[in-house]
Formats: sequence, C-alpha cells, structure tokens
Amino acid sequence: MPRLFTGLEIPSDLASDLGMLRGGISGARWIDTDFYHLTLRFIGDIDHATARDVCGTLEKIRRPAFTVTLEGLDSFGGGKPRAIVAKAKPAAPLVELQAEQERLMRRIGIPPEPRKFTPHITLARLRDASSTAVAAYLTTRGFFSRRFEATRFVLFSSRAATGGGPYLVEAAYPLG
Repeated sequence: MPRLFTGLEIPSDLASDLGMLRGGISGARWIDTDFYHLTLRFIGDIDHATARDVCGTLEKIRRPAFTVTLEGLDSFGGGKPRAIVAKAKPAAPLVELQAEQERLMRRIGIPPEPRKFTPHITLARLRDASSTAVAAYLTTRGFFSRRFEATRFVLFSSRAATGGGPYLVEAAYPLG
C-alpha cells in the first residue's frame, strides 16, 4: 500500500538557505534538504486502485501558478515543542488549492483531514527538546523571509516507517 500526500516542492536554492539554519538544538533531527516540501493534503496509506483514483482526480485541478511567501520560523507543540518549521503565509491561492484538494479527496472516499491546514515546511523534528532552547533558537534565527513560485504541485509517496523521507514524486500537476 502506498502512503501518499500532495505538496509543493521547494526550489533547491531556497532549500539550501533553509538548510543553513540547522543546528543549535539538542534533540533535533534535522530533515535532509532534499526532502523539504510544503504538504497540501495528507492522503495516507491506500490501495493501488484508490491511488489510481487519486491520480485521476488531481489531474482535474486547473489553477494558476502563484507565489508562496515564507514569513519566519516557528515551532509546533507549544510548551512541548515537536517540530521547527518555516511558516508560509496562508495566501488565497495556496489555501484555495489545498481546499480544492480536500474537497476532491473527500469526493472519492478519502477521509477528511482532521488537522487545520497550516502551511509550513518542516525543518526538524524534536524529541525531548527544551522549550527554552527552542525559544532561544527562534529568537536568533526566527526571522526568515523568502518567496518562491509554485508552478506545479506533486503527488508524493513515502515509507510509513521513516518519517522525514525519502519521498518520491509519483506524479506532477502543472499550475498555470
């Protein structure tokens, strides 16, 4: 069974810049820059027939290309931080693309995504990282502002056991 999700690829120059922000937090497992992405819709572990339906359904999406703006670093998990992320501005084209994918996936029987869409790129997963250390990291490195053009979205597959890659592009869908 493939584990699938849709997302935006991160240009290599931006991934390199984000990679320069690594380090300085004990308990951080930094994601390889080759695996940086912005998840649009987690689909999950599905059978091959459903995977074909997903591919065919995603082909119907017609949206213009758009600019994604990264507006700083943050952490997820509150007092018990579990990830360091680069936040993306939830601009209308990005949110609308994600919402359309959500609607289409539900239409073909994929269960609704239970989490609210919070556009981001995961930079590190944290285990037993001190909230003080994370706050210090964000204070010194948290200002990060960049833009990139989203000219396509992709269907990724991943292995359930690895978390953080490797991710394979199964199909690409142009925007514009």
